Amino acid sequence: MPERLETQSRRLLRRLRDTLAEPGKGQERLDRITRLIAESMQTDVCSIYLFRDADTLELCATRGLKVDAVHQTRLKLGEGLVGRVARSAAPVNTADAPGERGFRYMPETGEEVFSSFLGVPIQRLGEKLGVLVVQSRDKRLYSDDEVYALEVVAMVLAEMTELGAFVGDDTTLAHPHKNPVVVRGVSGQEGTAEGQVWLHEPRVVVTNLVNDDPVAEAERLRAAVGQLRVTVDDLLMIASPTEKEHREVLEAYRMFAHSRGWLRRMEQSIESGLSAEAAVEKEQSDARSRLQQVPDPYLRDRLHDLDDLSNRLLRILTGQGSETGAAMPEHPILVARNIGPGELLEYGPRLRGAVLEEGSIGSHAAVVARALTIPLVVHANHITTEALNGDPIIVDGDEGVVHLRPDESVAAAFRDKIAMQTQAQARFAALRDRPATARCGTTVTLQMNAGIMADLPSLEGSGAEGVGLFRTELQFLLRNSMPRRSDLAALYARVMAAAAGRRVAFRTLDIGSDKVMPYMKRPDEPNPAMGWRALRVGLDKTGVMRMQLQALIRAARGQPLTVMFPLVSEMREFVAARDMLLREIERESHLGHPLPAKLEIGAMMETPSLAYAPDAFFKLADFISIGGNDLKQFFFAADRENELVRKRYDTLSCSFLTFIESIIKRCEASGTPVSFCGEDAGRPLEALTLVATGLRSLSMRPASIGPVKDLIIRANIGEVRAELDAAKRRGVEQLRPVILDYVRQLPPH
Repeated sequence: MPERLETQSRRLLRRLRDTLAEPGKGQERLDRITRLIAESMQTDVCSIYLFRDADTLELCATRGLKVDAVHQTRLKLGEGLVGRVARSAAPVNTADAPGERGFRYMPETGEEVFSSFLGVPIQRLGEKLGVLVVQSRDKRLYSDDEVYALEVVAMVLAEMTELGAFVGDDTTLAHPHKNPVVVRGVSGQEGTAEGQVWLHEPRVVVTNLVNDDPVAEAERLRAAVGQLRVTVDDLLMIASPTEKEHREVLEAYRMFAHSRGWLRRMEQSIESGLSAEAAVEKEQSDARSRLQQVPDPYLRDRLHDLDDLSNRLLRILTGQGSETGAAMPEHPILVARNIGPGELLEYGPRLRGAVLEEGSIGSHAAVVARALTIPLVVHANHITTEALNGDPIIVDGDEGVVHLRPDESVAAAFRDKIAMQTQAQARFAALRDRPATARCGTTVTLQMNAGIMADLPSLEGSGAEGVGLFRTELQFLLRNSMPRRSDLAALYARVMAAAAGRRVAFRTLDIGSDKVMPYMKRPDEPNPAMGWRALRVGLDKTGVMRMQLQALIRAARGQPLTVMFPLVSEMREFVAARDMLLREIERESHLGHPLPAKLEIGAMMETPSLAYAPDAFFKLADFISIGGNDLKQFFFAADRENELVRKRYDTLSCSFLTFIESIIKRCEASGTPVSFCGEDAGRPLEALTLVATGLRSLSMRPASIGPVKDLIIRANIGEVRAELDAAKRRGVEQLRPVILDYVRQLPPH
């Protein structure tokens, strides 16, 4: 960049800083800024457009266009050249604006006489705030240096906007982080909670945006980058060679930290007048902007790495670590971009709820949230940039909606909802010791799902008759190395002790798909959900499988032991796994260890193929647990993590229920006990329907046992069955309305 432009840019930024320091209303500041930019860049026009709402840009200040157009001219996202800049988050530079694709003529502005146009996005960390525009009468293309200089200025304007520098009655602009915001995501765990925001990674606040000494500032940046490089190199040195995925992330960090291009871009911003912190934040904003445009998952991950590295660098420069000194609020609701299960467990029962920008309904964090019985919303876009520590927040896990800083009417409505849920929970608690016996005399066994010790206290409080599914993979996933057999045996023994004689069905290691152990090589699979996972891994990695089976046998210490194998697709897989367990029983006997008093070996039916296995399979299995989550996605060929299709197919469809009935009939013919395990088992309407199809055992999360039991007690299973049969004869495909009509006419307790 020529020295003249560098000096010009630095001079402009200092004048902008001084303007901000002066007292004045928001509109006065905006007007002074447009005048400064137009004079500095020697353009006829400078205009600032800011977002009025998520889809609307408003002309908030101008030098060169008609003054009457200010706060009157509005554009939709994508409309005109200004809207195009906002949508694409990329500059538009043209010598002939009226002839440019997408140009929109706005007569109230008087801009038809200006030929050249340069617009750059005003954005902060990927959040679009507005558009900065310069125009000239002469037909000319603005130089790369001019484009860059305007981007630097736009970055400072973004920070000014974020800090509320332009808020006031005269601009009618809303103060950031003050007004109510509704964020729509996806439900990861049902429930409703009200509390205050607790940011998992507190925001780094940059207050010094402009430098007075670019040489000193560049030295400060290089020193911080040097410190960052040492930190990353040290982490890489101590990382275990077996922690492949962790090492890959650190290698990416190292690549970026040692990137000359990355450092040079930040140095260039400093030469233009930005402080070291502002230069890092500009580069981070650019990375986030690129992230939104990249469809390739690998490249997206790499840009994520760069984003995370920028955060580390900002914390070094500002001295703002993860510990800010802020006290956790009384009713904390965790807000994070993403979080691991171990970190979520560390917060424990203190949390009222959690909101994630990323994550998935099947993630480890979702499993832990269920164990902690807290509502969870995932895919809540921009929540970490919008929320501040201590902000009032309501999490509606039922609908997947987050209300940040809700107004009083919304808060009151949710408090009424929470109060009603509390009353309902009190009613359900009164049913704890009652069997789930319908009016017709049909009794259903209700069991709970668990995966960590934190789940087990719910066994007593929920009224569950046992643990229908204990997920054993979390103990493998929460570690950076393979757990020892003795540690697993001790954990399983504590689980059995906590169950106090109640049956616990231990599911063997179910990894693969979205559940990846950091110390095990992950194969590159085009469709992991239908790939190398669950029992398929166990039969290939026999050492791991045998170690886990030995731990289960030793944990039993003469007590009954129930083991079930996940994702069995064919009889031969079950036979192989069963034989492996029986060989370990024989081995433990030879070693003189006590054997289980009783051994049950079952299979999870999660693939349609197993429903058509030979009769010999059903006779060989001691029990069958229908894994509803996976079975449903394979039955409908609809990925349960894919928001485009997962809600398209209903459990209460004639085809799926008919399939479930066929499984029940085969189990009845062979005398094999059968149960249903999964999310649908914990939804009262679905649970009642499943019972009507012939199931007499359901396993669900503890919080669902009360509502399910309440509905079963009020219903007559024979009547439900009759309604379903009549609807099927009429050719009804979707049976949900039929069941709803029946439930609505049931008398309360």
